Amino acid sequence: MVENDNIYRELVENQQDYIVKFSPEGRLLFANTAYCELTGKSKEELIGSIFMPVTERQYADVIATQMVKLFRPPFACYVDQWMQTKKGMRCISWSARSLLDGSQSVRAIVAVGRDISNSKFQEKAIQKRDRELMLVVESGKQMYYSHTPNNVMNYVSPRLLKLLGYRLHTGKRLWTDYLSDNPVNKEGLERTKREIATGRREPRYRLEFVTGNGVTIWLEVNELPIVKDGKTVAIVGSLIDITEKKEVEEGQLEAEILLKGSSSQF
Repeated sequence: MVENDNIYRELVENQQDYIVKFSPEGRLLFANTAYCELTGKSKEELIGSIFMPVTERQYADVIATQMVKLFRPPFACYVDQWMQTKKGMRCISWSARSLLDGSQSVRAIVAVGRDISNSKFQEKAIQKRDRELMLVVESGKQMYYSHTPNNVMNYVSPRLLKLLGYRLHTGKRLWTDYLSDNPVNKEGLERTKREIATGRREPRYRLEFVTGNGVTIWLEVNELPIVKDGKTVAIVGSLIDITEKKEVEEGQLEAEILLKGSSSQF
């Protein structure tokens, strides 16, 4: 029995992961060598101290919410904890499980932690890059969108939604729900159908949309089918508001008609 205990202790003490055991009140009962090295404290200093101390309320609230699960089925939880270590602030991902007594009360909790700081830093870097990219994308004339071959929207530019006077999740799932009943839209829809069927890009075209206030606007569409394994899986594209341009063109056309009518009288 003593030999088995020594084997288990060696296994625990030589793990690179951080292994701890703490009371239901949150005081450390055991910490392996890796956790001691992480904190820069000895076992004697750690035993009896509060486990998972956090200073920022946002982390405290999240951890508290998750750790409630340790006192009811499934008596287990996962927590990401940012903590000050010898290496600076590090993010430790903990997998914790409760040890129950005969009356199903929690007598202690064991947790295994792993440093996931690098992946968290990469995630933040990607998020920052995505925000910067979105800022560039949203600052131009073009407004972007994507939809499935069944016309279900995957993405709609925030500026496009604002222009149309809608918010997400307002019951409009299909991009065609935003179109007016103008017969000219039929030609544009036919082009999209051809793109889906052939996987080949069609020339730019125009569509008339209806805003949430019932105002009609004109948008120029430039789209591209995304093809995978010979099948169109999505349509991505950009839109430009050409409402004023369309009004000018219509005004010019009316003027030309009037000029022709006037010249024919002489």
